[in-house]
Amino acid sequence: MRVTVVGGGPGGLYFAILMKRADPRHEIRVIERNAPDATFGWGVVFSEETLGGLRDADPLSYEEITQTFARWGAIDIHYRDRTIRSRGHVFSGIARKRLLEILQRRCRDLGVDLAFHEEVSELEALPQADLVVGADGVNSTVRRLHQEVFVPTMDVHSTKFAWFGTERAFDAFTFSFRENEHGLFQVHAYPFDARSSTFIVECPEETWRRAGLDQATEQESMAYCESLFAEELSGRPLMSNRSVWMSFVTLRCESWHRGKVVLLGDAAHTAHFTIGSGTKLAMDDAVSLAAAFSRHAQPRAAIAEYELDRQPVVERFQEAARESATYFESVRRYADFEPIQFAFNLLTRSGRITHLELERRDARFVASVDGWFAMRATERGEPGPTAESAPNVAAPAPYLVPLRLREAEIANRVVLSPVHDDALEGTLGGAGARSLLDAAAAGAGLVRADAVAVSAHARITVGSAGLYQDDHVRAWADVVEGMHRTSAALLGVCLTHSGRRGATGPRAEGVDLPLGEGDETWPLLAPSAIPYTRRAQSPHPMTAEKMRDVAEDFRASAERALEAGVDVLEVDMGQGYLLASFLSPLTNLREDDYGGSPEGRMRYPLEVFDAVRQAWPAERPLLVRLNVTDWASGGLEVDDALEVTRVLRDHGCDAVNVAAGQTVANDRPLYGRMFLVGHSDRIRNEAGIPTLVGGSLTTRDEVNTVLAAGRADMCVLDIRRNAR
Repeated sequence: MRVTVVGGGPGGLYFAILMKRADPRHEIRVIERNAPDATFGWGVVFSEETLGGLRDADPLSYEEITQTFARWGAIDIHYRDRTIRSRGHVFSGIARKRLLEILQRRCRDLGVDLAFHEEVSELEALPQADLVVGADGVNSTVRRLHQEVFVPTMDVHSTKFAWFGTERAFDAFTFSFRENEHGLFQVHAYPFDARSSTFIVECPEETWRRAGLDQATEQESMAYCESLFAEELSGRPLMSNRSVWMSFVTLRCESWHRGKVVLLGDAAHTAHFTIGSGTKLAMDDAVSLAAAFSRHAQPRAAIAEYELDRQPVVERFQEAARESATYFESVRRYADFEPIQFAFNLLTRSGRITHLELERRDARFVASVDGWFAMRATERGEPGPTAESAPNVAAPAPYLVPLRLREAEIANRVVLSPVHDDALEGTLGGAGARSLLDAAAAGAGLVRADAVAVSAHARITVGSAGLYQDDHVRAWADVVEGMHRTSAALLGVCLTHSGRRGATGPRAEGVDLPLGEGDETWPLLAPSAIPYTRRAQSPHPMTAEKMRDVAEDFRASAERALEAGVDVLEVDMGQGYLLASFLSPLTNLREDDYGGSPEGRMRYPLEVFDAVRQAWPAERPLLVRLNVTDWASGGLEVDDALEVTRVLRDHGCDAVNVAAGQTVANDRPLYGRMFLVGHSDRIRNEAGIPTLVGGSLTTRDEVNTVLAAGRADMCVLDIRRNAR
């Protein structure tokens, strides 16, 4: 088989090695535009998982690579003049030039033809080959020549970074944060041999410009960074290897092949450097592609298997890298965090490391985090132990730590929100009451009754429970009494007006299915006459009189909730129901004072909230379920929700229950594991308000991770998804 590899980086070289090992009869040529020792960057980091794959694929090169490794097992985080160390992490690094030397020598020993200083401008100019591998990096010529098939997309990140080296050998993977008159800078540093380390400096673009680095020479940039990070460098100079400032580009391709041409490594995909996976992914690609060719004689079948094997893996890495990059792009959000929580937040940023995994690696560090978290929840709020002091080995896990909102103390941070849809004319049904009591018995700190109607016409379904008649109070009072008698749980009730999503059949038979002919139905209200679905009835635009009536319904329902003994009240401004419809420009087309601008669209929901806050006792918490994004073009985004949240906070809102989507029926939701946590993080830490978050949180470990990292204050545990 005749194989041409375009690109002589680690991925391309390693593929050539594996193919030649598999069959010495293969004629393999590697073409590289640069010199043999030319490379961008300094060191390469490998995980234990990747090393296992390299050992199995080619023991000889593995042996030589690992003999030159720098190994370390700690992560240091320098923040606020403190250093927090987390141990138990396993890293191995090698100089990139040394790695290339080893792979080039191995290629030559096997008989691979290596050609340097050779530019490829057209694939047709290459020698006839059965397979062409594009391993020529993020600026791939191979990909560009057939981009109509590969369909690449490039996401340019907002920060600037420069990839320096230093003669100081760090003894840990090191993150350092420094702020000066120009802004916040951060360093990612790690050793790659006994004498040297990679030293990446990153900052927001506006900081980079204020510092004059957009106009600085390479030497001037080095001098600036040497001065700023003199303490971390211990007086050692920085080294440059074409170390210019740039913006990272995340590359994705719809397809990785065109006929006999296939992409590998950065030519096909990139993952942000903050999880250090570029070379790892390229060499893993090489292992997969070579293995596929060992099983299939036909290139077409081998390439198909390679894509099926690697694309899902790469997508997961890219998602983790996106989370990691977003963290560093928004790290100022955590400026008020104590160093121990800042460190935990950083270590869990990508979602690949959790509270439980960190405890497995470094039980002392996690015990310190848990002790600090528990201490902060006390009334005095004194700082707890640090990672350098004696950890509190008896501290409760974060999900078991109480939370105080106003005068209410919630026994733990777990929220259960059972669905009940068996009410009769608004009176809470037996199954609904039992589900609430069962949730309390299961150990939740807060049991949340969702979508409790404020009027008969505010119901979502015929089975929606309500608090719109005085005779509804008794059923709720019985639940409160039973809950308080048998558990420490508090009862929360979310007051809802369905708006244009009302008058539907039981949700067990399908969501948003309008009542059929012969069913008892009712008229719907909305800011504008826009049906929720094509089959739904058209709602009546609300008049000033109707708006006053509905606000009064909310206020009266709050009074009934108080009479029933409800502990926590919530006003529903989420998921396309009435108040959420006022907030969104997709559903509020009014031209009066209650539409148009964000302030106008916020006016009526705020009037309702104020009416409820006035009726609800000052010592009891009042929450808002708020849509932070409509997941639809032209709809609300998180920046809009932040402005709404700040206003609600100033009007007495005690916490936000983060919701998303369902404003319109044709939204494009982004569901997945913990899919609302990132939004909760922004609302909590940018608007300065406690948050409650769900979104496929299924384990105590996930809840502990979210809480300890300061991304939310309470978590809705989805026990229907196999919680443990």
